[in-house]
Amino acid sequence: MQKGIFTQGIAVLLSEPVTIEQAHRALREQFAVGDINDFSKQWAYGGKSFVISFRPEVNGYLMVDIVDRPWPDDMGHPQDDPRLFDAWSLGQFGPFAYPGNLERSVEQAWGSYPEGRQAAADHQAFIRIRTSYILGEQAGDDAPVLPEGYDPMQELVMITAAAARLMEELPAALCYFNPGGECLASGGMLKEAWSQVEAGETLSLDLWSNIRLYRLPQEDWILMDTVGMWQLDVADHEAIFQKDRSNPTHVADFLRNISLYFLKDSIEAGIVVQVEGPGGIAWQGELYDNGILQPPRQTVRWYRQDETGQPVQ
Repeated sequence: MQKGIFTQGIAVLLSEPVTIEQAHRALREQFAVGDINDFSKQWAYGGKSFVISFRPEVNGYLMVDIVDRPWPDDMGHPQDDPRLFDAWSLGQFGPFAYPGNLERSVEQAWGSYPEGRQAAADHQAFIRIRTSYILGEQAGDDAPVLPEGYDPMQELVMITAAAARLMEELPAALCYFNPGGECLASGGMLKEAWSQVEAGETLSLDLWSNIRLYRLPQEDWILMDTVGMWQLDVADHEAIFQKDRSNPTHVADFLRNISLYFLKDSIEAGIVVQVEGPGGIAWQGELYDNGILQPPRQTVRWYRQDETGQPVQ
């Protein structure tokens, strides 16, 4: 699923539903919020909502609405729940919301926010925040999905700032959920990240991209990968290694560093690259159209060059 009607999408999970007026009050002191409108009668597409001006010169807005039910992690079915399935296929939950995003986020909340597992289990509603450049009549029929000067990093900073404010102002807010990055975060984590932005520092990728760890069926082999870099229009990365030869913590650092490096210098299809990885060992990477694990996305697959007998996929 590519960027379309919406170019980014995140959620704030709630212990109970809040009103759209509460969300509006929480944001209007810090953001240029518009009036509340009834966007749709179908919750999957968005009910009462309002927009936040983001890049008005290219019709760029954040759309905020409340869903008074838990996150629909199965995303519907063509026969059993066609309306939800249609909303999902149109990107109404964000362009990278795939079935099982929340379940995998909970399974892989082993890093800086393990408490997110309970927060996700307790949620009963959510606030949806999405970015778009083609909302409203002013966009026109031929408006580009991605306008001139499009900057996904700028989008993510803005959407994260809005989520941080909601987390701070609403007692019902449990945690931040980024479905495209399959990651959870507390209000404290968001507040700290935003203070870094105000200090002129770059936001950590941890708020937009998770690092996951899986044991492979082949004995002694591990797969670690990132998920979420497609929000920044680049590939994710995955590393396959023997557990007794590489420290997973060091491999996680390697994946994060290589993700940052290839934000500006992406790997092209058919090109094999080598870089120095953990322990000063050479690692070889190659771009694949699909990663080994869900969700479906491009990944760069990395192996240590001193390992033999790599597992058969």
